[in-house]
Amino acid sequence: MGKNNKIAIVACVLSAMALIVVGVVSLHAYKYHNSTASMQYEGVKWSGSADVHVPADANLAGEKMPIERVDVREALTRELITNTYLHSHTIQLIKKAPRYFAIIEPILKEMGVPDDFKYLAVIESQLNPLAVSYAGAVGLWQFMKGTAEDFDLEVSSEVDQRYNIEKSTYAACKYLKQAYERFGSWTLAAASYNGGMRRVTLQQQDQKRTSFYDLLFVEETTRYIYRFVALKEIMSNPKAYNFYIDEPYEVESTKEVVISDEVEDFVAFADEYGISYKSLKRFNPWLRKDYLKNKKNRTYKILIPTNPELY
Repeated sequence: MGKNNKIAIVACVLSAMALIVVGVVSLHAYKYHNSTASMQYEGVKWSGSADVHVPADANLAGEKMPIERVDVREALTRELITNTYLHSHTIQLIKKAPRYFAIIEPILKEMGVPDDFKYLAVIESQLNPLAVSYAGAVGLWQFMKGTAEDFDLEVSSEVDQRYNIEKSTYAACKYLKQAYERFGSWTLAAASYNGGMRRVTLQQQDQKRTSFYDLLFVEETTRYIYRFVALKEIMSNPKAYNFYIDEPYEVESTKEVVISDEVEDFVAFADEYGISYKSLKRFNPWLRKDYLKNKKNRTYKILIPTNPELY
């Protein structure tokens, strides 16, 4: 047998052995994959996306959501899925909530508006007091200029109380109470905050139905109510939706400085209280200029952090 033939035979043997090894490894991998998959499907916890928890009962401000209805349950499920898997967005909301709810909750209670309506501010502005919509709605409660003035908010070149959390919360409460008196339903009052009282009334008249859940609205208004309830469920019970927040943003302590005359320079004003102009604007975004002429000698409350060294 020639040298070349011997080399060819050795090469064939080695190739065959390699194929056997590959086959054995593949068989073990296949068995392992199947056994792992079987374990997963038998309930072994593993990381990844999953369906969301849908509560057996749900309500908006104590008004029962008819979750036994197919259309209602699916609409709520959609919003639960959407807001559960907007991970970074929803985590930010849960972290910010204690800071802003500490201001909103006492005002809702004082005004006789259900506590659930703090979640309306979440939907409207993502708890951003500086939010401005493409349509020109402003602040935590997203007031348009005309509506803001209708509910006693000052909107001028120097002062825009739509950015004032306390003042705008009172205005939102006035709107919601007026809507509740009109419709006799907090759910419809919430829907009207998005679509307007007139539109809700017209839909009731045209469709000969009075319950929100029997009325056809544009998609934005329809989803608004289900998003309201979904965020309430997620934010009031975050662990049920796999959100574990170690450090929510702390409630910021402030003191009030009352002014009723002109302020020539808010940079100098801030310096008198040991803070920067940037910090002054952080707590008082409703001040739109670095001065205040205040020709009508109105009284305003300026918030100053009680621990200026933190800012």
